[in-house]
Amino acid sequence: MAQVTQAFPHLDLETVKQKVKTALSYWERQKWSVIYNALADPRTAAEIALHVGVSKGFVRKVIQQYNRQGEAGLSTPLKGGRHNCYLSWEQEKELIDSFKEKARHGQIATAMQIKLAYEKECGFPVHKTTIYRLLERHQWRKIFPRPTHPKKDPNAVDEFKKTFHS
Repeated sequence: MAQVTQAFPHLDLETVKQKVKTALSYWERQKWSVIYNALADPRTAAEIALHVGVSKGFVRKVIQQYNRQGEAGLSTPLKGGRHNCYLSWEQEKELIDSFKEKARHGQIATAMQIKLAYEKECGFPVHKTTIYRLLERHQWRKIFPRPTHPKKDPNAVDEFKKTFHS
């Protein structure tokens, strides 16, 4: 016979019910539903999993986290985000803004200059693609005028020069 899955009463049943209703994401709602089922009607992990619509492993993991850490055990960070970055978003923005200010005064900022400043900020060398991804992340792109129009006809230009009277 399988072991009955029970959750410690860190929170009362009404509070857990409210957490199920106010959960912001699908997986947060699933976690609180597992806890609610384990508190309201303790059963085996397989029965709770079947009732909630998750796997037995998920039920066991959620109950274990809740029993060990309480409510804080269920508030894990969501998927996505910048988990492996050298500088925070704010630090990168400050670095880029310093170069934007120089650009407003007519100075040209090159990727090599930004790379050197970035490496000085980090304290170690980085690859050049790191800088290009940084620039793309902050919507910085190189804008400069074309030297000539792409559809320019050299014969038409010569003809215009011959016939134009100033």
